[in-house]
Amino acid sequence: MIQYEKLQEIAGAEYVHRDEPMSSHTTFRIGGPADYYVETGDEQTLAGLVCACRRTDTPFFILGNGSNLLVADEGYRGVMISLRGFDEISFVEEKTSDGKTLMKAGSGVLLSKAAMQAAGKGLTGFEFAGGIPGTLGGAVTMNAGAYGGEIKDVIVSVRVMDMEGQIRELSAQELDLSYRHSVIQEQELIVLSADFAFKDGDTEQIQEKMRELNAQRREKQPLEYGSAGSTFKRPEGYFAGKLIQDAGLKGYRCGDVMVSEKHSGFVVNVGKGTCHDAMQVIEHVQKAVYEQFGVELELEVKRLG
Repeated sequence: MIQYEKLQEIAGAEYVHRDEPMSSHTTFRIGGPADYYVETGDEQTLAGLVCACRRTDTPFFILGNGSNLLVADEGYRGVMISLRGFDEISFVEEKTSDGKTLMKAGSGVLLSKAAMQAAGKGLTGFEFAGGIPGTLGGAVTMNAGAYGGEIKDVIVSVRVMDMEGQIRELSAQELDLSYRHSVIQEQELIVLSADFAFKDGDTEQIQEKMRELNAQRREKQPLEYGSAGSTFKRPEGYFAGKLIQDAGLKGYRCGDVMVSEKHSGFVVNVGKGTCHDAMQVIEHVQKAVYEQFGVELELEVKRLG
């Protein structure tokens, strides 16, 4: 295991925290302490952290907004590396050959912030992302999408780091984006930044569309509680939420974790829920849906620890 002093040497003492509760860094508001929690927005520092962890056989995890993550109650034995410091956004004045505007954004930028800035510039195509509670890095990695839009519709290229600390650029085609999938996952790459291309639109119309989509989210999704978003991937030919509802599981509860009354596709933390509570709910839902409909629900949420 890497030494605390070594992490301080690489990242700076003020950016390294011991025994950091992961419930403070996930949207599920669940998770015990990570041995070490390190924040960075510097590529050289990130490369140093990755290489040092690998040299010392120390487990590490790259964290964005923690919006798709369920951390064990025992926490994480290793180093959590937060990329929220990679938070710059810029727009290229010169248009692309097909008349679009490029937005360059760091992996730690919140999707909601990027969508608002694009809208403010009168750029259309990113409205769908305005209410997704993740960062750009995580969104690119899993090809996040909502309301008919996906990252693959607007991404041009991505700058990544591999496990040796080497940096390279991948085109949209090389990312091989599909439903909740990219080569970033397969090749264990870390997203540093990405370029997106948007068409010109009417600022007022774009902002109105974002307001409408966010109103739909508030009406249909349990945003008042901690969650990791959609708990299960969409099974081919079905909707997870409908299967769960039809199985009579809406409101099913263990401790302070339950299947949302508002949207059965969400498992929510309504108080001081634990990972143990969450897994009891998740496993019961998977078992019941399989027994009733013969459909296996695959977790979209990533388990850690």
